[in-house]
Amino acid sequence: MADLTTFDFAIRLAVGIACGALIGVERQWRARMAGLRTNALVAAGATLFVLYSDAVGDPGSPTRVASYVVSGIGFLGGGVILRDGASVRGLNTAATLWCSAAAGVLAASGRLDLAVIGTCAVVAVHLLLRPAGRLIDRVPQRDPDNEGVRATVHLVCDRSEETHIRALLLQALTGSGLTPTGLRVRREADTTTGLQTVVAVTGNPAHALEQLIARLSLEPGIRDLHWHLDATPLEAEREAVA
Repeated sequence: MADLTTFDFAIRLAVGIACGALIGVERQWRARMAGLRTNALVAAGATLFVLYSDAVGDPGSPTRVASYVVSGIGFLGGGVILRDGASVRGLNTAATLWCSAAAGVLAASGRLDLAVIGTCAVVAVHLLLRPAGRLIDRVPQRDPDNEGVRATVHLVCDRSEETHIRALLLQALTGSGLTPTGLRVRREADTTTGLQTVVAVTGNPAHALEQLIARLSLEPGIRDLHWHLDATPLEAEREAVA
């Protein structure tokens, strides 16, 4: 017969839900996909599964169920991970759901103090390490593999918008920290104009060029817009010319 009483069941469940809700408050405040209710439900589900295994009286069952909970949350977290261009979104949200389930498992095991400590640690990571991450992103980084990389941006626009788009292209290149080394204009027979510009990229090429594409893609006169990296780096080309 199980030693878990109804009062213990209710207390552990309440603490598990409260821990998940506390984590979810920060996510809801940041307007993330998985907010207050999602994290609370994840913690509640993890708590209930482990409490059930404890209630049946099998000493090894809670440990096995907890391992199954970890696997199940992995599938749930995969649903909030999205690809956005060259970047991936939702990794922090998926990891947060995983932590909410862990808090629920701790609460179901009866270690309410550890569940509260773990919850506070998760919230502290979101609140304290976010500014630290932004500071690290602002530090200039040197990547020898990406230094001296040359890329070509291809753009097709309406001929009536050629002057405006060309000025906007040069302005967007400067705003994205890219240095144009050449510009080719090709007027097609179907009242469109093709612009091709070669730029020198000294940082992360994907990040810089995706920012450029995001800016220009909002213009209604642009019909086609894409970029690609050239095979020959600038430094190698200079050595060949010398």
